[in-house]
Amino acid sequence: MNTNIYAFILPLIAGLSTMIGTVLIFFKFKNTHKIILSSLAFAAGVMIMVSLTDLIPESLKLLKLYFYPFPSWIIMFIFIVIGILISMAIDKYLPSNNDKLYKVGIISMLAIVLHNIPEGIATFMATTSDINLGISLTLAIAFHNIPEGISISIPIYYATKSKFKAFNYTLVSALSEPFGALLAFIFLQRFMNNFILGILFAMIAGIMIHISIYELIPTSFKYKNYKLTFTFIFIGFFLTLINHFLFS
Repeated sequence: MNTNIYAFILPLIAGLSTMIGTVLIFFKFKNTHKIILSSLAFAAGVMIMVSLTDLIPESLKLLKLYFYPFPSWIIMFIFIVIGILISMAIDKYLPSNNDKLYKVGIISMLAIVLHNIPEGIATFMATTSDINLGISLTLAIAFHNIPEGISISIPIYYATKSKFKAFNYTLVSALSEPFGALLAFIFLQRFMNNFILGILFAMIAGIMIHISIYELIPTSFKYKNYKLTFTFIFIGFFLTLINHFLFS
């Protein structure tokens, strides 16, 4: 099979794994508050740890190909801050419809789309150079895409009571991964380089850390079960670390 075909199939698989996160909306639970708070806390734990163990180290590694270590750190932190500012702007100007939970779902979707597009680009580029590397990257991405799907579908569903909206908003984020691969194939394959990927990963880390700390965790806290919130944050941390060591 042509390498380019694998380079499209693998990002598609990684992206569609996001849809596994919608499974919870098809079950009825007695205590919906516990489902919401634990889902948000778990997704926050995964996003924070993905940023700390994957996105930020990868950004630094790529930037060091062009700069000495100290300038690399400075550039990385600048773009992390830019990512945080972008997330703050989205939060400020996105209409909330007076529903905090709905807003959390929409912000999560936008952030994950921004996250998935460069992941799709990276998976495409990795697969075209080494299929085994592409497979390993796909498995790692697929694992952390599941809680990202939860962070979109659960808030949207419980805010709107619409499985259709929750499913479709999550699908948009899922398809952004193969869309990134398509962009790489059509436009970016010649121009994309490690420096651009390095600053993109830093910005995405900033966006995801801000969303986790400013949106997901505070919304989980509103249900006033702090023990359960912290439990699921640490479960998210722990499972992400396992994934990191297995596939790094």
